[in-house]
Amino acid sequence: MRERLASALLLVALLAGWEAWCRLGRVPALIVPAPSSVFATLWSEIASGRLLPHLAVTATEMTLGLALGCAVGLATGILLAEAPVLRRLLHPYIVASQVVPKLALGPLFIVWFGFGLTPTIVITALICFFPLMENTLTGLSQVDSGRRELFRMLGASRLQTLLRLKLPGALPVILAGFRVAVVLALVGAVVGEFIGGRAGLGASIIAAQSVMDSSLMFALFIVITLLGMAFYQAALLIERLLLRHHLKG
Repeated sequence: MRERLASALLLVALLAGWEAWCRLGRVPALIVPAPSSVFATLWSEIASGRLLPHLAVTATEMTLGLALGCAVGLATGILLAEAPVLRRLLHPYIVASQVVPKLALGPLFIVWFGFGLTPTIVITALICFFPLMENTLTGLSQVDSGRRELFRMLGASRLQTLLRLKLPGALPVILAGFRVAVVLALVGAVVGEFIGGRAGLGASIIAAQSVMDSSLMFALFIVITLLGMAFYQAALLIERLLLRHHLKG
């Protein structure tokens, strides 16, 4: 409780210092707007109803891209862990594909998929894919060899060993990758909107930049931060529920 109060007081102090610096130092609003101006702009966007549709678009892109990327990443991690030959064959190419900046692929995705949600969802999925794939592969590879031998002696099939030993044992590592993917999903959605989005918080930032509205850009930064924190807290809740169920099982 004391730590939370101290954190809140620190935030108030930082905002007060920021406000005083802008007013007393006569900092141009174009360079750094005062917090009062930023929050006034944010309230105006909320009250007018202009913000909600863009927030919904970004949240939708995050959710769909995260779901697609995590599903493919989990399946690929399981496949590579269960098939060492495929792992040796494909893993270097998967790593190489992740080295290519997704921002550089954006124009190509626009050519393939057009403008709108689809290219942004694809970019988000590609960014979310690797943490799940790598953590799944790592978690499944670190299962205790003694327990694997016990399952083999009991005559368990590969599927039974995977479902009842490997996946439960790797669950904490997989969920850690999921938390990373949640954070990266917001990055992917906003970057995708920068490139070819017609709506969303990233597209709104580009629009605000075009008219040199710094207060609106800062207000959108606040909304993006809150959205990311909300998704991250949801990921923590999912993790606690799954781990609690796993421990009870």
